[in-house]
Amino acid sequence: MRYLRFVFLYTLLYIGGMAHAFPADSVEVSLLTCSPGTEVYSLYGHTAIRVKSYTTGEDWVFNYGVFSFNRPNFIWRFTRGECDYQIGALPFAYFAEEYEERGSAVYQQVLNLRASEKERLWTLLVENMRPENREYRYNFLYDNCTTRARDRIEEAVEGKIIYPEQDTVHTYREIIHQYTAQHPWAELGNDICLGAEADRPISVRDEMFAPFYLLRYANGAVIQGSDGSTRPLVLSQSEVVEGRDVEIQKEFPWSPALSVWILFFCVAGLTVVEQWRHACFWGIDIFLMSLVGGIGLVVTFLFFFSVHPTVGSNWQIWVFNPIPLVAMPWVVWCAVKRRKTYYHPLNASVLILFMFFSALIPQDFCVVVVPLALALLLRSCSYWISYRKKEK
Repeated sequence: MRYLRFVFLYTLLYIGGMAHAFPADSVEVSLLTCSPGTEVYSLYGHTAIRVKSYTTGEDWVFNYGVFSFNRPNFIWRFTRGECDYQIGALPFAYFAEEYEERGSAVYQQVLNLRASEKERLWTLLVENMRPENREYRYNFLYDNCTTRARDRIEEAVEGKIIYPEQDTVHTYREIIHQYTAQHPWAELGNDICLGAEADRPISVRDEMFAPFYLLRYANGAVIQGSDGSTRPLVLSQSEVVEGRDVEIQKEFPWSPALSVWILFFCVAGLTVVEQWRHACFWGIDIFLMSLVGGIGLVVTFLFFFSVHPTVGSNWQIWVFNPIPLVAMPWVVWCAVKRRKTYYHPLNASVLILFMFFSALIPQDFCVVVVPLALALLLRSCSYWISYRKKEK
């Protein structure tokens, strides 16, 4: 619906002569920041630009976050890092209604722009709305709806915008965790996919990929003119759509950390029983290897084939890779037949090396990687002990 509404309004606006100029002295330009929603794609909030004319009564919101799940191969292109977003425009009343319905607050920062700067910003936005310009290659961390809005404002000002310095240096992952704190399973998905690049210290400008970081830095920013004069970027801030408490969608009742440690202790307990009874619980291996190998398919695909810049440095690939899926039939057959296989000592060596050097790797690993690695290591050691006993 959002995408279809955009197409209709865009056609109506452009054909109707959107490229006209407002009387700049009657125009108010604002930065809009929307609080997070409950859907995965809305957990981080949203940013848009509002242009309101008190002379003509027109009141438009320009939104660089328009997309459609219904476009061909959306999931594939998003995973590959080749997803295109668009700029859309709609009346502020419709924009506000959408966020009011979902219970999200919308904060408005009125910008301290001169008449010539407002005219230039309007021209830039309308130029972006042209069919040949309206799409851009979206990147969650580096080029999104928030950074696009910031960049257009920076292009419009006469001089440069100087932002306040950081109070605390963050990483991309730390900022993402601030928004996913109440959604641990969504957080786990991010942490599985993101590599070491997400854990490097980032600058003020980098932090502004997140809407509320842009809001905060904009409040303390100043515009420095070519003559050295300065003026605040933001004239005032207000809440134009009041937020309300929205029930968070229920996820699995156990957190990922609790779930996977329970799994580890179950595997450990069954392995002890297996050794004590001289049995072979090969079903455990099918489950574990399928789980780790399935995650590994995603991590490996992103590592080698995605153009997302933060997934190609994922050291978790040493644990999460498709090798368990490939080896599983042979490993299970050898277990059933009580045959020796070199998969287990090789697997144990890789896992031990990974855990030994993990403290030196500049990456914050997801909460499930250690217990799953320990579970795999335990199974390999158990089989190797059994083979050694048999040889004696």
